[in-house]
Amino acid sequence: MLFSVGSIDAPLIDLTDHLVLKAFVPSDTSRYTIPETELLDRMAGSVGGLSSDRAGKILADVGPNAVASGGRQSVLMDLLHRCRNPLVIQLLIIAGVCYIMHDLRSTIVVGGMVFLSVFLSYFQEARSSRAVEKLQKLVKTTVTVLRDGKEVEIPLEEIVPGDVVVLAAGSLIPADLRVLSAKDFFVTQSALTGESMPVEKNADTAQPAGRTLFEFTNACFMGSNVLSGSARAVVLATGSGTYFGSLAERLGARRELTSFDKGVKSFTWLMIRFMIVMASAVLLIVGLRDHNWLEALVFALSVAVGLTPEMLPMIMTVCLSKGALMMSRKKVIVKHLHAIQNFGAMDVLCTDKTGTLTQDHVVLERYVDVTSRTSEDVLRYAYMNSFYQTGLRNLLDRAILAHSDLDVERNCRKVDEIPFDFKRRRMSVVIDYEDRHVLICKGAVEEVTSACDNYQVDEDINPLIRLIRDDLMDEYRSLSAEGYRVLAIAYREFDRTKQVFSVADESELTLLGYIAFFDPAKDTSARAIDALGRSGVEVKILTGDNELVTRKVCHDVAMKITRIVTGPQLAALDDAAFAKEVEEANVLARLTPDQKEKVIKTLRAKGHVVGFMGDGINDVLAMKAADVGISVDTAVDVAKESADIILLEKSLLVLEDGIIEGRKVFANIIKYIKMGASSNFGNMFSMVGSNFLLPAGFLPMEPIQLLVNNLLYDFSQVGIPLDNVDADFLENPHRWNIRSIQKFMMFIGPISSIFDYATFFLMLYFFGCSAVGRLAIGDAHRVSLEQLFHTGWFVESLLTQTLIVHIIRTRRIPFFQSRASKTMTFTTLLVMAAGIWLPFSPLAKWLGLVPLPLSFFAWMAVFLLAYSFLTHLVKAWFYRRFGSE
Repeated sequence: MLFSVGSIDAPLIDLTDHLVLKAFVPSDTSRYTIPETELLDRMAGSVGGLSSDRAGKILADVGPNAVASGGRQSVLMDLLHRCRNPLVIQLLIIAGVCYIMHDLRSTIVVGGMVFLSVFLSYFQEARSSRAVEKLQKLVKTTVTVLRDGKEVEIPLEEIVPGDVVVLAAGSLIPADLRVLSAKDFFVTQSALTGESMPVEKNADTAQPAGRTLFEFTNACFMGSNVLSGSARAVVLATGSGTYFGSLAERLGARRELTSFDKGVKSFTWLMIRFMIVMASAVLLIVGLRDHNWLEALVFALSVAVGLTPEMLPMIMTVCLSKGALMMSRKKVIVKHLHAIQNFGAMDVLCTDKTGTLTQDHVVLERYVDVTSRTSEDVLRYAYMNSFYQTGLRNLLDRAILAHSDLDVERNCRKVDEIPFDFKRRRMSVVIDYEDRHVLICKGAVEEVTSACDNYQVDEDINPLIRLIRDDLMDEYRSLSAEGYRVLAIAYREFDRTKQVFSVADESELTLLGYIAFFDPAKDTSARAIDALGRSGVEVKILTGDNELVTRKVCHDVAMKITRIVTGPQLAALDDAAFAKEVEEANVLARLTPDQKEKVIKTLRAKGHVVGFMGDGINDVLAMKAADVGISVDTAVDVAKESADIILLEKSLLVLEDGIIEGRKVFANIIKYIKMGASSNFGNMFSMVGSNFLLPAGFLPMEPIQLLVNNLLYDFSQVGIPLDNVDADFLENPHRWNIRSIQKFMMFIGPISSIFDYATFFLMLYFFGCSAVGRLAIGDAHRVSLEQLFHTGWFVESLLTQTLIVHIIRTRRIPFFQSRASKTMTFTTLLVMAAGIWLPFSPLAKWLGLVPLPLSFFAWMAVFLLAYSFLTHLVKAWFYRRFGSE
């Protein structure tokens, strides 16, 4: 026997040999439209379910009804993954070479850099990330099925295709199902579609054209649950073959690189290319000049370390961790640290409307008579209908009963009830009130009005003529177009002698009016959208709900609609037209999960940094595809698992605070990169030039001095995560611009070389170090002059590159228009003080440093002032010429 997915001829299940489940196919409709008997025949099943033996064989073939879940990475694998960073690999190689060459001091220094970089990053992110395996929690339950013709309870994992399940109020939909029979059956599938209203389900195979599979009234999917009523349904797919299961498998795939990841990778390879070129040049120049290739190699390796932003992983992690801490105080929890920068760089925010723009609960917004005037009688009769009905009340009933302050007769005696069914689409209760039996009917407007002969306004009862009926239907259609869910209220009075009522008594009714429900907009939504717009973030609504409801919500939150496009419209477009529509429209309705994912990927391909905010199963693919996935703590578990950032409050207003913190983090990371890249490039430029200016056999600085100099400079940057950020930088989103960073490095870096060369001439000709060229190698006086030269450049290099941090950190005039934080000021002053102290300290001998004359520091004061002034001028010109970072 064969059962079709894509067409009648394409096999889904072959129960004669081996059972094979195909992945969920959203476009498939045939299994919901073929007759019930044909469906069951093709599945070798029956309305009485499967036999236990047959179910056991199928279970052995297809496996348990369980979805894939992602496991947590071990500590060792996590650390190894971090060591795959090109910067870390480079440092490990350099440390290994230094160890082989018995340069223990250099090995310790470089190894310490690796340790701090890798382990600090690991511990910080491990503390911030609380990723757990929660996918299977949704399906930890039992379900009632028909086995051997009897109802039995079995673990959900043991359900197989062909089983007939018995569903009641509160049941979890255990697999992908087709309804065989139903009574008053309402399903909540907001986690799948984003629609907050309950959905009616029945066994009807005649489905209108144009509906998506999720809109089929006889289709139920794993991940939804039963709100009211009862039903029997046949299992079509289990485990990974379900829609929910297909999502779980796709979530396990490797995530695409985000904007932040791409930026770090590009910068890393930029610095590696510069390092290879500069280190190779130094090796050749020094080796050819001095013919001591071993010493030239050690020196070239030190140059390579000097060009390596070895503290970048640590600085980034500290910046991101600090940002995560600050964001947590603003009700934003960061699961993955790298998401913070993407949060700040985001220029397009895609969000579902339910619970984000709206309050995520249905309220009774209007109760009016046929003249559209507010009527307490309409509300009172609707209340009594909902109050006296039996069974589990749906969302609409609860919204009516929320008017608990209403003055109604709650002590009336209930006489009878005519339950809801899908053909009549209405229900009635009969109560004993003031010596009369009153039938109160509530239901779909078309069905209730068709049973009415009269209408009532105040105390007047008039015939419901065709003209009035048409006006009522026009008003009903107008409200529906605005996104309201509308029900009509009518009544009829009977003599108390009548005790038994039937559907036939729902006739000759008097129409009182109608009630309209809506998921109201949040008070904060309009302010949040306006604030995000002023921050340079465009908001796009991506929802599975219909365009009419979405348009109404956008109107309520004062969101200007540029263009509305629906999922079926997008499905008919080629890729180019799809991209154009997605770029221009800011409201996209009736989207399937796959379409949401494609929208996100298309926006990213067009150069946007995209965030997606969602809380349902239907949102997880889009969250994973986005640069930053955002969810809330009330979301379904799989959505929280997929998210990078979790909001403790489901409001766009909270997002604005998080975005500002993200921009602060990015600003400080870029500061370190620009400072480190330009400073290290300038130093290495000076290093190469020194080989042409200095005598043979004369190194401008010892390898250990280069490493310590670089390490001290990096330490001066630990205050960057707490540094102040200029207000104008926070006004708009920013992203990585490697070409701009490269230009900045090329223009700002060589400025330091001017003063490095000035220091060379100062040490050579003012302090007499030029005599080293006339002395033999090994001569004690030559050694002392070399040490004096090394010390002079060590101190000048450290002082200039540390002080210049305050010039580069802002586009404004430093110290006057923009000041660094106290922490950053302290660390820079501390390192500068350490640089001055080291030549006079007990560590001087170990580092090969000697005391400097006091006149040297007078020269340094002049150099620092001139260096700061010139750098600021070039920096100001650079930003005028090249603009943003």
